[in-house]
Amino acid sequence: MAKYIGLTKEQGHQKRSKVTVLLMNLGTPSAPTTSAVRRYLAEFLADPRVVEIPKLLWMIILHGIILRVRPAKSAALYKQIWGESGSPLMEITQKQTAKLAERFRERGDDINVDFCMRYGEPSVKDTLNRLHQQGTDKLVVLPLYPQYAAPTTASAFDALTLELRNWRYLPSVHFINTYHDNPDYIAALADSIQRDFDKHGKPKKLVISYHGMPERNLHLGDPYSCFCHKTTRLVVEKLGLTESDYITTFQSRFGKAKWLTPYTDETLQRLGNEGVEDVAIICPAFSADCLETLEEIEHENRQVFIEAGGKQYRYIAALNDDDAHIAMMENLVKPYLV
Repeated sequence: MAKYIGLTKEQGHQKRSKVTVLLMNLGTPSAPTTSAVRRYLAEFLADPRVVEIPKLLWMIILHGIILRVRPAKSAALYKQIWGESGSPLMEITQKQTAKLAERFRERGDDINVDFCMRYGEPSVKDTLNRLHQQGTDKLVVLPLYPQYAAPTTASAFDALTLELRNWRYLPSVHFINTYHDNPDYIAALADSIQRDFDKHGKPKKLVISYHGMPERNLHLGDPYSCFCHKTTRLVVEKLGLTESDYITTFQSRFGKAKWLTPYTDETLQRLGNEGVEDVAIICPAFSADCLETLEEIEHENRQVFIEAGGKQYRYIAALNDDDAHIAMMENLVKPYLV
């Protein structure tokens, strides 16, 4: 007997016409507790796209060491950024989804907008099954990772296609794999930086910090590093900055392997030691503020810079639900909605 996922036989034969834009982000623990963080990290760090170590060896390390030690430390950090509405990443993603949906409604477009998280809730599986039941016939997927990388964008694709393999009737699917050089994205970044300069003055150094990645990935063909540097080049060109005005760095390294350099924390320490007293820092790889920006950049790296002799340190927020960011999303998905 034929299997109709989430549908009766009669519904499965009906014409399906709903168009859905699906935003995908990395995810967040459900609570700033050790147990919730352990569940989240167990799913995240078990992804072979994230950690490319032979599975058996990595499972021994992950469950024998990391998940016994790291959850409590990470939970303490999450508590520092947790708000009344919960995780900042979750709250911001919900706002982005609602604002994008409202833009389509204002134009009279019958476009459904939803979101899911690669790890944690709402899961890819549950979200896709709900969209299937709602009659989605065309699916435009926008992973909120501006610069393509295998551990992020490709992992989102893995999760998407793994679930779609169970569907009898497949929708038309368009997967947007990168927007690192999209003109609207570059303009939104440049505008956010310029607003900061207008308000606080131009810093001695603008630090443009991207999430790190093992250097090995670059040598294996991952274009992430190249895409990050292109984003930087386009943004500073739009701002009219000279080479001495900025520096591109990489943060959030994990483990003992060499990651993309220069490292953000070491760069900030060096700048402070060299007498650079005024820096502003922005993280273009993050579409929404989260632990890596609100705790690591806003607090930890601030302390590194100040202790090294720096005086003025300011973090320029992610684009979050800024109107220009939402307009960029709309323009990015619009060609695939017809």
